[in-house]
Amino acid sequence: MLFRRPSAAVSGSQNRRRPARLLPLLAAAILCSSCTKTADGTVRLEQPDETAFTVEFEAWSAENACELSLMQQDTLQIEVSRDDGKIGLTIRGKNGSEPYTGNDLCPGLFTVTVSETDDYVFTLTGDRATGRVAVRNLGITPS
Repeated sequence: MLFRRPSAAVSGSQNRRRPARLLPLLAAAILCSSCTKTADGTVRLEQPDETAFTVEFEAWSAENACELSLMQQDTLQIEVSRDDGKIGLTIRGKNGSEPYTGNDLCPGLFTVTVSETDDYVFTLTGDRATGRVAVRNLGITPS
């Protein structure tokens, strides 16, 4: 056909493009937030950016890990809310440093300062745990 239909074809293709623009936003939301329900309970991870993450869990008995890249003297704020069970947390740098280990975290707020620039793995363990752990990088602490 030599001629296009005037408005129907144009408006239809524009409408089809709008969902395509939302696709990257939807993919980012899925990657930054995940929820897993297993026989060991339910765990939900939210990582809105590269400086923080929150893990919520219910009747959870397993181990999960998150990773953050930190600079020397970065201070982490860790908030623990525990309704039931036991929660453990280990922070370990890939170069071998281990700035924090706790096996039975109590509800509350505390800080940890890392001594070297590294990629740190935060390993959370739960024993029938119901609660929440939030980790946020506050940045470099003045010496």
